[in-house]
Amino acid sequence: MAIFAYLRVSTEEQTTDNQLKEIKEKFHITPDYVFAEHISGSVAAKRRPVFLEMIGKMRAGDILTVTKLDRVGRDMIDVVTTIRELTDLGVTLKCLQLGDIDPKTSVGRLTLGILSMVADFERDLIVERTKSGIARAKAQGKKLGRPKALTDKMVLKIRNDAAKRMNISQIARENGLSRRSVKRALEQAIKE
Repeated sequence: MAIFAYLRVSTEEQTTDNQLKEIKEKFHITPDYVFAEHISGSVAAKRRPVFLEMIGKMRAGDILTVTKLDRVGRDMIDVVTTIRELTDLGVTLKCLQLGDIDPKTSVGRLTLGILSMVADFERDLIVERTKSGIARAKAQGKKLGRPKALTDKMVLKIRNDAAKRMNISQIARENGLSRRSVKRALEQAIKE
């Protein structure tokens, strides 16, 4: 029997350190059984490369530990399906947020189903609030999205450098830019 830890965060800027710390407080886990990935929670469990790699190494009698139920799937259907598949493999799920819930029992399945629905509802509320915030910002005239990579002054300098017969690599190096940024500025000049 091995104890696996699955850690997930949505972005590269986030870290799984706290999840690992929480799990290590409850279970002795060796580094070979810790699987962490940076992938959006909106991606189904079956489409997460690290999750699939971990499942491929699990055997009957193993335990999968997660800090929260939303680490296991993206919505109610995904969570329930993943738990069923783990149960069919003979793998027990330990979710620190919930305590010991045995998905092999009818009460355990009911509890997981209700909690999955609550998590799904919470995610829907977050999406609604985000959309509402974006609409409000647009109505207030705020600019959304990424700021321009190059200022108008920088674009003018790139065009002047190109007019002096400097090549793209020289312009990029001299201005501390990528070749792609220089090309984009020059392509935009041609369109205008």
